[in-house]
Amino acid sequence: MLSRTADHLFWMARYTERAENTARMLDVNVQTALLPQSAHAAEQGWRAMLGISELLEAFDQKYGLMTARDVLDFMVRDPHNPSSIASCLTQARENARAVRGALTTEVWETQNLTWLDMQAKLKGNLLERDPSQFFEWVKYRSHLSRGVTIGTMLKDEAFHFIRLGTFLERADNTARILDVKFHGANGNEGAEIYPDDDVQLDFYYWAAILRSVSAFEIYRKVYRDVITPERVAELLILRSDMPRSLLACIEEVVGNLQQVRNDVSADTERFAGRLHAELKFANIDEILRDGLHDYLTQFLERIYELGNRVSRDFLVPLAA
Repeated sequence: MLSRTADHLFWMARYTERAENTARMLDVNVQTALLPQSAHAAEQGWRAMLGISELLEAFDQKYGLMTARDVLDFMVRDPHNPSSIASCLTQARENARAVRGALTTEVWETQNLTWLDMQAKLKGNLLERDPSQFFEWVKYRSHLSRGVTIGTMLKDEAFHFIRLGTFLERADNTARILDVKFHGANGNEGAEIYPDDDVQLDFYYWAAILRSVSAFEIYRKVYRDVITPERVAELLILRSDMPRSLLACIEEVVGNLQQVRNDVSADTERFAGRLHAELKFANIDEILRDGLHDYLTQFLERIYELGNRVSRDFLVPLAA
């Protein structure tokens, strides 16, 4: 496959997944903002969400004051924010358009209709009237895109590059959510929002994190007990049967890399394989004892490096 084609497919999938992840984070923040808390605590919650996407500085430069309305506008419709939902869905559609010949009609039409519907919904002020309904729509369109891809595309290199993009983006996002949320819960900001003596608010806090990655029902099924930070971390890092866990994502990355291997990708496969093995045989007690923040910071660095290696080996055209 031409590296240019692989690049478009890879980034089409990453942008679609990124739009969904942004919708998930925003929806959780909208819901938790309804809980009793001080104005300062509510602001810190929005700042933490911007921090997940490394957009806090860009937001402060544009707006100065932190308000929920401005955060939603910045993260949903701002064309100058490359991680906004509008920007991501536009880029996903443009990448799909560039390689229509490598996609089934159903996959292309799903991407194109998502882009068209998004513009209509934003012009119709759905975001202002019912933000949760808009975020559910974004998630639904992402689910539909993945389902149509799996259900209609030949399991060839094009399919595997799409899957590579999806799971690299998902692993990055899950790690960021965990890092920011655990860091906030263990610091002064988290203590203010959810004090230790308020068990009900503590439950809502961790339940919101689980819901942000569609893991609330899964947690109940696996642990059948109260929600604890340690088990949340274990579920979202080490459970291979949890679709958005770090281990599940890296397993998919390793499997898809094997399907597209070429003459120069052996070192990248080894790099991904080592990361997979470390996750597979890790112990949550050891991770927490050594420091979850340090662990997740290192993981994010390695995911970034893995993405660069994939680009180097498969996506960037070789110089003449």
